Amino acid sequence: MIASMTAFARRQEHTEFGTLQWEVRSVNQRFLDLNFRLPEVVRHLEMPLREIIRNTLNRGKCDINLKITTDTNKASSFSVNESVIGSLLATHQKVAEVAGNHDHLSTLQIMQWPGVLEESETDEKSRDNLILSLFKKTLEDLIKARHREGEAMKDIILDRVIGIKGQLEVVKPAVAEIQATQRAKLEEKLSELSLDPDQDRLEQELVYAAQKSDIAEEIDRLDTHLAEIERILAKGGSVGRRLDFLMQELNREANTIGSKSISKVTTAASVEMKVLIEQMREQIQNIE
Repeated sequence: MIASMTAFARRQEHTEFGTLQWEVRSVNQRFLDLNFRLPEVVRHLEMPLREIIRNTLNRGKCDINLKITTDTNKASSFSVNESVIGSLLATHQKVAEVAGNHDHLSTLQIMQWPGVLEESETDEKSRDNLILSLFKKTLEDLIKARHREGEAMKDIILDRVIGIKGQLEVVKPAVAEIQATQRAKLEEKLSELSLDPDQDRLEQELVYAAQKSDIAEEIDRLDTHLAEIERILAKGGSVGRRLDFLMQELNREANTIGSKSISKVTTAASVEMKVLIEQMREQIQNIE
């Protein structure tokens, strides 16, 4: 399937540790760019989260946000780190002696000191597992959204491919007619000037003029590129860079047809093809 780089997903779950809410937003980016906003208590999960995403996505700028809302009606299971308390009290006593200040630390102040109260290891592991599990589900939602958007883009691109093919069908039968008209005009002008040119030289000039205006090669290359676009879209996967390259090639051929044009038909076709190519390029910028 074709995947867009633009999508959004949100998941929320009520757990014994509080309400967990993941939000993942992605937009187009040349490479994979990850930006995390995590509560400090679960900052250690950033690396495994990055690994999960790298194994799933190839391109896109992703903003990943986790919000944890604690249920105040439920008491968490904490353990008291007596070693930290002992070190804190000893340091406080030493500082107080040096400063000549004999105030005392309150129980609340001691509890608020980092590392004094710790969630039990079992609770932390359970919480982390729930967070990772919910994130994987959120990422699955994001991927589904990217695929839905990508399939819509695929239809738009294929519609523009059909449009370019239509322009080529207008141009192809006109090429021989345009060259014949060019030859007739040149011979008519020479006749009006009452000139009797060397026939060999005249034929050489006509051949040279025909070569300058010949767009058969450009038409063949456009047909080849359009077939390749259809093949890539049918195959699916991470195809954005390949399609972007083909847009450059399509534009090159359309420009060449325009520069060689000696007819309103090929000029109009070149302009219309470039419009269609630009519309495809706008869509492809968002394809992974």
